[in-house]
Amino acid sequence: MSNILAGLFEHHSDYKKLEADLENSGFENSDYIVYLNEENHHSQYLVSVAVKDNNQIDDAHQIFNQNTVLKTYLFENMKIEQANYMNLKRFIDARNKADIHNSPNVKIKISATGMDSEVKF
Repeated sequence: MSNILAGLFEHHSDYKKLEADLENSGFENSDYIVYLNEENHHSQYLVSVAVKDNNQIDDAHQIFNQNTVLKTYLFENMKIEQANYMNLKRFIDARNKADIHNSPNVKIKISATGMDSEVKF
């Protein structure tokens, strides 16, 4: 079964160049989907590519990086037919909620003297 490598791209990156790079690397037109928002041409877009082995994953990942991908997601045991936009978005949202994000620097003030005479029992 194939896997899906999905990438999120900024609106200013050229999806036509990305398509050409994928096809020049050996991916067929039927191996990838570009999800564009027709209403807002200045929004981010998503691309999914069907990959069969680690070499194809590396090739697609390298092409994504050359085209300034913001974030990539690998979905194992998924076919390109299952990679509709709503399905991928649901999986991506679930993964993002499960990620542990870095917390801001927290300063903890520790008393250097311990308990003093102001503490009453």
